[in-house]
Amino acid sequence: MIWDAVRYDWNQVRAFLATAEEGSLSAAARALKVTQPTLSRQVAGLEESLGVTLFERGTRSMTLTAAGRQLLGHARDMNNAANSISLAASGHSQAVEGEVCIAATNAMATYHLPGVVAKIRKTAPGIALDIKTSNALSDLIRREADIAIRHARPTEPELIAKQVGVTSATMYAARGYLDRLGRPVTIDKLKSADFFGFEFREQLLPVFAEEGITLTVDNFPVITESGTLVTEMMRAGLGIGLLLREDVALFPDLEEVFPAFRPITVPIWLVTHRELHSSRRIRVVYDILADHLAKLSSGGR
Repeated sequence: MIWDAVRYDWNQVRAFLATAEEGSLSAAARALKVTQPTLSRQVAGLEESLGVTLFERGTRSMTLTAAGRQLLGHARDMNNAANSISLAASGHSQAVEGEVCIAATNAMATYHLPGVVAKIRKTAPGIALDIKTSNALSDLIRREADIAIRHARPTEPELIAKQVGVTSATMYAARGYLDRLGRPVTIDKLKSADFFGFEFREQLLPVFAEEGITLTVDNFPVITESGTLVTEMMRAGLGIGLLLREDVALFPDLEEVFPAFRPITVPIWLVTHRELHSSRRIRVVYDILADHLAKLSSGGR
């Protein structure tokens, strides 16, 4: 082992990688939760240590030089190795304290995680929770979250997934919107209706088509990552959306649009990293989530 061959600091490499990935010093500083001057000094320090220029600096962006592009892959490998060390260490931690990050859609988090939080606070008050709300699939391998609630089984071999329940989604809308659309609601009327969808609205079209409801992207004038926003737009009488059966009782002002429509099956998966599964604090949160979501999807039985 040649110990004196490496003359740079890992934090400098991390600053370089974050700047390359985020596209600017300001965005990278926010991602790493440091000040922009600190990040700039770290990047400059790496350039000085290596004797190369890594970025062409613009007023609003940082463009990789040829040398920067060549080193980027190595920096990513170093980051993955650093994450692996953290994962291995976290996996052996037996303390029921520390931070656990849960990723869920904002609708799932808003409507159903308060009960989970209450139980965790009572069972393990030393655990601090960070709840990330997004429809985007958080990357557990890169430690964007410790546990994720997903509606599709992950394919990554490093992850452990357990289907803890299954629910369904059905079309709902405000009574006023259905009055304007015309009653009774028929398939032909649905073809001219406004729907709300997520960013993957194209994936919904075949689901409706199977029920004889031919829609196009034009039927989705608004898309959003926010499930709670979809619900509020439905309640405002702006169109039709999909509502999970567990959420129906929360919104008595909404009405089922088309009872003949076959509900869409929505599995509930709980996912964590294979190594984190042996951490006591992760295990405590994982088990409470699994129990809560199983009861939720079975109607509380």
